[in-house]
Amino acid sequence: MLTPILPSVAPGAPPPAPEAALRAQAVQLEAFLFAEMLRVAGTGPPSPAGGGASQFDSFLRQAQAEAVAAGGQTGLAEAIYRGLARRAA
Repeated sequence: MLTPILPSVAPGAPPPAPEAALRAQAVQLEAFLFAEMLRVAGTGPPSPAGGGASQFDSFLRQAQAEAVAAGGQTGLAEAIYRGLARRAA
């Protein structure tokens, strides 16, 4: 199971604006969805350990998924953000 990476806030810093928090959650959700799609699809090069999955494959999938989500090219995080913003209003 993948653990979501939550944005850190410096101690004593003001909390992020609601819009920023919703957008961060949308990007995290997109990254999680992509990581799960990559896991189920079994994509990627064969493990250097040979045969099955390596113990580090999940880290690679997560990094790839976060890069896709951070790029914003798919528009999925934006669609999720708009849905969350509508519900929060």
